[in-house]
Amino acid sequence: MERVYNFSAGPSMLPLEVLQKAAAEMLNYEGSGMSVMEMSHRSPVYEKIIGDAETLLRQVMNIPENYKVLFLQGGASTQFAAVPLNLMNGSKKADYILSGQFSTKAYKEAQKYGDAVAVASSKDSNFSFVPKTDKNSFRADADYVHICFNNTIYGTKFPYIPETGDVPLVADMSSCILSEPVDVSKFGVIYAGAQKNMSAAGLTVVIIREDLLGNARAETPTMLDYKVQADNGSMYNTPPTYCIYIAKLVYEWILGLGGLEKMREMNAKKAALLYDYLDGQSYYVAPVEKESRSMMNVTFVTGDADLDKKFASEAAKAGLVNLKGHRSVGGMRASIYNAMPYEGVEALVKFMDEFAKNNPKA
Repeated sequence: MERVYNFSAGPSMLPLEVLQKAAAEMLNYEGSGMSVMEMSHRSPVYEKIIGDAETLLRQVMNIPENYKVLFLQGGASTQFAAVPLNLMNGSKKADYILSGQFSTKAYKEAQKYGDAVAVASSKDSNFSFVPKTDKNSFRADADYVHICFNNTIYGTKFPYIPETGDVPLVADMSSCILSEPVDVSKFGVIYAGAQKNMSAAGLTVVIIREDLLGNARAETPTMLDYKVQADNGSMYNTPPTYCIYIAKLVYEWILGLGGLEKMREMNAKKAALLYDYLDGQSYYVAPVEKESRSMMNVTFVTGDADLDKKFASEAAKAGLVNLKGHRSVGGMRASIYNAMPYEGVEALVKFMDEFAKNNPKA
């Protein structure tokens, strides 16, 4: 069976070269006589894998020395609680910018632990744009400011990094991490589920500035204490070993292409192809304001729910799968993460044009 173009928002497609290398090493990793998923996480062979993974990620993202890299479990959603448990420890205040479903979930979770406030929101406009803020938008004594940098469901991304002064900025980057360069030093914490742009489902990466460690609230579960995880090299318990190995291969793949500058160039080209088509016709509507458009997740609708359903069904038959929009918003969504080749977006645009011609609106 030929491989399809998988536009899933996550778990999403991985680079073919990564899958091929993983397949070649599946039964016998570098002469160990076993698969990576079979070996002890305490073995010298695996300790090198996780060590190399951290070194490569630091190189790819240019992570400063005063930041710790943690390879954790539980998905980004677990971090909705871990962040306030570790950081909401001073004034017990935190400011949240609501730009979609996941930032809203993070905000509601934080309300369990202290004075979490939504300082800006685009909910009234169905999250079709990212709210604008400035330094005066935030409380000076807040323990942190939280954002979701890219909104998978709605197809938006922050076109700016909020200016928060001395207040640490926390960002959920699950659906845009590694898609382009980012200045890590502007953030106190970056966290991301790996299943969209980095690895298989099961791994969560946390990048945290060292001065934010060691102040977890007394009720913080040990597994959610960032300092415990940092002190144990992400091995307080058995880590998601195989997912970390796949992430290492992805980091190698990105560096082999030329790093995040090259990745941004490739992603911008793919996104421009799709958005230029959407802007040049009237059959489909792209609901996101142009300034807030995501390079990773492109949403569009026909305006007819039955046509939207037919589109997703016929696209799948044509080898363009997982284009149905999130159940909360409907329509279509094309997730064009790093591993999606330019040819996949070309095939999608061609299909969209043919579908529009063959299915006139009433």
